[in-house]
Amino acid sequence: MPHPLAILLLAAGTSSRMQGRDKLMEDVDGQPLLAHLVHQARATDLPVYVTLPGPAHPRARAATGATAVPVHDAAEGMSASIRAGLRVLPDTVRGALLLPADMPELTTADFQQMAARFQGENGPILRASGADETGTLRPGHPVLFPKRCFAALQKLRGDTGARALLQDDRVEMVPLPGARALTDLDTPEAWAHWRHHRK
Repeated sequence: MPHPLAILLLAAGTSSRMQGRDKLMEDVDGQPLLAHLVHQARATDLPVYVTLPGPAHPRARAATGATAVPVHDAAEGMSASIRAGLRVLPDTVRGALLLPADMPELTTADFQQMAARFQGENGPILRASGADETGTLRPGHPVLFPKRCFAALQKLRGDTGARALLQDDRVEMVPLPGARALTDLDTPEAWAHWRHHRK
């Protein structure tokens, strides 16, 4: 029986703040970040989709085991990835866990916790949250969108992602341990800081 949920990793961005490096190919525990995140997602037994700048991009090798989704208009920004990813989901999918693929601390248990809170295709949006440096809970990723939101997500344009939808719809927070839902690394300085504190 097909699973009603899917995980969609958004990995078609340009790493424009990395000064020539590709953040999704940075080393995490001996493998590229994207490969690490695909491994964590696949261990849930949910189907995993990864948006990519193109089928020949080096990231494609790091996405082994997931369904690759080329995004031909990736230069538009995150909304192009979201639209492309949703277009290839089977009709049986009732909800999709969306997240940018630059989040090295997310674990299989985090994805499972989000999936366990799913309330059906007409339920609320579920958004992961984490504690910032002051201990305050803040919204982060992943975000689980029920199928009722797919039509609105398909209308998104630009690089703002689903911000407007998250402001106007029913959203329930799902706290994840520590800052895992908040830790995204998109500059060399952020990577250096993260690695220093991880030792």
